Amino acid sequence: MAQKLLEIENLTAAFRSQKDWVKATDNVSFSLDTGQTLCIVGESGSGKSVTSLSIMRLIDYAGGVIMEGSIRFKGEELASKEQQEMIGIRGNKIAMIFQDPMSALNPVFTVGDQIAESVQLHQNKSREEAWKAAVEMLRLVGIPSPEIRAGQYPHELSGGMCQRVVIAIALACSPELLIADEPTTALDVTVQAQILDLLLRLKEEMGMSILLITHDMGVAAEMADRIAVMYAGAIVEEGLASELFRSPSHPYTAGLLRSIPGLEGDRGEELYTIQGTIPPISQLPSGCRFHPRCPYVMDRCRNQDPGFFRLGDDHKAACWLYDESVSAGSAQTGNKVTVKFGVRDKQNAVKRGERI
Repeated sequence: MAQKLLEIENLTAAFRSQKDWVKATDNVSFSLDTGQTLCIVGESGSGKSVTSLSIMRLIDYAGGVIMEGSIRFKGEELASKEQQEMIGIRGNKIAMIFQDPMSALNPVFTVGDQIAESVQLHQNKSREEAWKAAVEMLRLVGIPSPEIRAGQYPHELSGGMCQRVVIAIALACSPELLIADEPTTALDVTVQAQILDLLLRLKEEMGMSILLITHDMGVAAEMADRIAVMYAGAIVEEGLASELFRSPSHPYTAGLLRSIPGLEGDRGEELYTIQGTIPPISQLPSGCRFHPRCPYVMDRCRNQDPGFFRLGDDHKAACWLYDESVSAGSAQTGNKVTVKFGVRDKQNAVKRGERI
């Protein structure tokens, strides 16, 4: 049986506005098993990065607070720890790759020094030992001539090399959990593929788990064992990657998949877009937060939060379409609900869910 490495329960993080606290994540819950890759996907502003910053307890430095919820790493509660206690965990047992490698690196220190700093802090090694370890990490992440590159500054390296340096810093102390926040956003397509292949290889070699944050469903398809779809600060669907791609069960998930070029229809057809925009966290709608953009909206969607419906042993979605009394936007036959999401030109048939 797989061992739970990370367990998030009802995580609510907020930031102070001029008038009140505004929730950036709302009752977010998920878990990650040892050796597994979980992808959190969604548009910008959905709460993905805030979730990762909360796990690392870096949200404290960004002006936010964890209002409620639990963050357990190997059974140890992180949400209530003091920052001084987090120093021994952050960068050591849990490491993070940030979105922009150029802003994540200090321009006045060589890349070798920045890797060695983490090794000296967490592994109690001498300056010489830490420098050797830094060179080896650069070699591990595929940077040529690592002895020379270690003595260079970030501005002397390409964007792809800087991203590899950031990965080397994150992996320098052999963390059990790696959080990768949009690790390929600022890179060209060829380098993106190289970075993803690198992460997959290092995951196998080092036996670590990965929490990957991305807005790219193609990246999620390549990397994920499990996927959690976030929208406007909340998770709306979660399940095995294979199941979710085969049978997307929330209208938002289906919309994300239909927006991938070449997934549906012939070449030359207009690319599908989800109507509207994600709402500001300070102006969330009542009921289901996706209802203003949903083509299957019903009256109850505007007023009542659906909660989660279980669609399988390891698949759930927050949508009223899976309630027993569903009628609008779907066809009911026996004990099945068929929703015309149009993904890959076929109907998406799922068993009616048991509400969680």
